[in-house]
Amino acid sequence: MDKIAFIAGETFLYWNSILITLSALTATVLFLAFYLGRSGNGFGAFLVIPMSFLSSMVISRFIHWYCQTDNYASLLVAMTDYSAGGYALCGVFAGCILSACLLRILKIVKDLPQMLDAMALAGAAGIGLGRLACFYTSADRGDVLDSVWDFPVAWPVINPVTGAEENRLAIFFFQALVCGVIFLCMLLFWLTKRDIRKNGDTCLMFLLVYGVCQVLLDSLRYDSLYFRTNGFISIVQILCAAGILLAVIVFSVRLVKGIGFYAWQLMIWVLVAGFLGLAGYMEYYIQRHGDLGVLAYSIMGGSLLFILLFVALFIYPIGTRNATENE
Repeated sequence: MDKIAFIAGETFLYWNSILITLSALTATVLFLAFYLGRSGNGFGAFLVIPMSFLSSMVISRFIHWYCQTDNYASLLVAMTDYSAGGYALCGVFAGCILSACLLRILKIVKDLPQMLDAMALAGAAGIGLGRLACFYTSADRGDVLDSVWDFPVAWPVINPVTGAEENRLAIFFFQALVCGVIFLCMLLFWLTKRDIRKNGDTCLMFLLVYGVCQVLLDSLRYDSLYFRTNGFISIVQILCAAGILLAVIVFSVRLVKGIGFYAWQLMIWVLVAGFLGLAGYMEYYIQRHGDLGVLAYSIMGGSLLFILLFVALFIYPIGTRNATENE
């Protein structure tokens, strides 16, 4: 049950709604600061904001309905009545990207990667703040832990079915901390790597780092969103893996353009693909061997960390620097 913050007559205002609103405002203000400071395209900036809000709300609700159909009377009710129900964060990503792409097609925005960079930076801050809204809901938590574990490892929640209080792993807080660190790292990258950084690199780096972290953290949740076809493959994990692969592919193509093609590069790509596959297998493994969670998550985390470090410290800097010098 969501916690009520204020009551005015018959109007109820919830704490999670307040925090989500503040996170959206934070992301909006930061986007304007980052994008206007570099592009000066005020018309495009102020046009993409309402477009992103509307499209994100619709897409997020549709994805949530798809994954949680039993929570809604019908698709029509889900898409027309927003007074109850939930939203999928991946729909916000889709709404923002589609809005930016539409403005690029209409030639209102001339540099799409530049806008996506600003969206990525603002989004990291907004997501970090928005995750804290789960302090006041029963969402975004992991397994039940012993009472000896306290905040920040665990946070109590009322089971909506039994009414009993449960001390569950505070995944939402870990996600908030991770997004805060990602925001600071991406901001530093955006400000300091001007000699080799291209427009769009910040967005790709965000997809890489956020994807690596979220693949692991989403696996720990008890309320992940799954495909209907099987009921155990997480939509978030698949999309994060796609974001990781996109960054790897773009930076690898740049590496080949920058220094040429060599046989050892094939070994790099095989290793990256192998470690991503190993992380995926560990997700399959943990769902069948819950008692070996520490081992499975250690292997999954190590595999994902290898991909992140190899791309960020080797593939990206070598490829981008040489590609820049050859232009």
